[in-house]
Amino acid sequence: MRTLHTKDLIALGIGAVIGTGIFILPGHEAAQHAGPAVAISFLLAALVSGLVGMAYAEFSSAMPVAGSAYSFGSVVYGEIIGWILGWALILEYFLAVSAEATGFAAYFNNNILAAIGFELPKFLQTGPLEHGVVNLTAVLIVLLVAFIIGQGTMLSKKVENIAVVVKVSIIVLFIIVGLFYIKSTNYTPFYPEQFHGAPFGLGGISTAAATVFFAFIGFDALAANSAETVDPHKNVVRGVLGTVVIAVVLYVSFTLVLTGIVNYKDLNVDDPAAYALKVINLSSWNKLITIGALIGIFTAMLTMFFGGSRLVYALGRDGLLPGNFGKVSKKNKVPMRAVVLATIVQAAFAGFVPLTELAALINAGTLLAFAFISFGVIPLRRRKDIHNNGFKMPFYPFLPILAGSCSIYFIWMLPSLTKIWVSIWILAGIIIYFVYGIRHSNLQKNK
Repeated sequence: MRTLHTKDLIALGIGAVIGTGIFILPGHEAAQHAGPAVAISFLLAALVSGLVGMAYAEFSSAMPVAGSAYSFGSVVYGEIIGWILGWALILEYFLAVSAEATGFAAYFNNNILAAIGFELPKFLQTGPLEHGVVNLTAVLIVLLVAFIIGQGTMLSKKVENIAVVVKVSIIVLFIIVGLFYIKSTNYTPFYPEQFHGAPFGLGGISTAAATVFFAFIGFDALAANSAETVDPHKNVVRGVLGTVVIAVVLYVSFTLVLTGIVNYKDLNVDDPAAYALKVINLSSWNKLITIGALIGIFTAMLTMFFGGSRLVYALGRDGLLPGNFGKVSKKNKVPMRAVVLATIVQAAFAGFVPLTELAALINAGTLLAFAFISFGVIPLRRRKDIHNNGFKMPFYPFLPILAGSCSIYFIWMLPSLTKIWVSIWILAGIIIYFVYGIRHSNLQKNK
C-alpha cells in the first residue's frame, strides 16, 4: 500500500541522518581526526551522499520496488552483485540500529536515570566486552522500536513525523544559544597540523568524512521505501534532496558551534553537546539537549529498522534467504518474520557489543552500495526494457561517475581493520549465495 508522501520521506531521511551522527560523532571526529574542520568532513559526506541520493532517486523512479540497492543492483549487474550489495547492507542496517541503541542507552543511563537518582547495576549497563553482562537499556529500546515497526507503516510514520520536528527544534535551539558562547580562539588552528596526511594534506578531514558516512545510510532507506511511496517518480527525489539540504545546514552549523564552544581536544566524549553545555554552565539546557539526543537517536533507529527489515523481506521474497522472510502479515501488512529476525540480531549486538566496535564496521558496506548504485546509472540508461518518465540524474554521465569515484575514495580512507572485517562479511555472503541462494533463487528457477 502506497502511503508515504514527500514530507514523510523527508521525516524518514532526517530521522535516519540526524541521530548518533550529530549527537555523538562530531566530538570524537573533531578530537581524533579533524579538529574544528570536522565541519568540512560532514559537509563532504553530505554532499557526496546527496549526489548518490540522486542516483538512488533515478533507480527508484525507474523501478519503484522494495529492496533498494539489492533490487537495483540485481537488475543492472546481475543477481550475485545484487546479493552482495544486499548482504552488505543487511550488516549496515542491523549494526546501525544496534549502534544507535547503545548510544541511546549511554544518554539515557547517564543523564535521565542519573538525574532521578537511579542507577542500573553495572553488569546491566554493558556487555561482556566491557566487563558487564548485558546492556539492558539498549536491548529494551530495540524491542520498543520493533513493536512500533510491527504495527505497520502508519504508526511508525506518525511517530517519525512528530519526533523529527521535536529533535530538529532542539538542535536549532542549541545552535542559537551556543552562538553566544563561541570563543574564536577555539577555531585556531581550524585544521590542526597533526591531522594532515595523504592525500593532499586532507587525510584527517577525509578519514572523518569516511567515518561519519553511516549517518547518511538514510538515503538508502528512502529508496528502500519507494514501493510504499505515493508517486515515487517525483517524491523520492524530493525526499532525498530535502533531506540533503536540511542535513547540510544542521550538521555544519552544529559542529561549528560545538567546536567554537569547547576546544576540540576536549570533545572526545560520547555526549559532546551535553558536555559543551556543562562547560558553559548551562546545566538546565543540558537536560533539553539530552531529550533531543534521545529523540534523535530513537527516530534514526526507526528508519534503520524499517529499511533493514524490508531488505530481508526482499531477499526472502526472491528466494536468496528462506521464503518465510518474504511473507507479509495480513493484519498489519508488515513482513513480520523479517522484523523478528532483525529484532533478535539487533538486540543481541546492542546488548553484548560496545558502540565503538559497532561503529567501526558500519561504513564500508554503505559506501560499497553507494559506488555500485552511482555507476549503475550508466547501464540503467542503456536498458531498453526499463522506461523512466520520472527523475533522471543531471549531467549524465559526469555526476554518476563522480559520485561513484568519491564513494570508492572514502572506502580507501577507512581504517584498515574496518575493511578487513567487512571483507570477511562479504566473503561469508558469497559462500551463502553459492551454498543456498543460487539453488533457491526465484530468478534461477525461472531461467
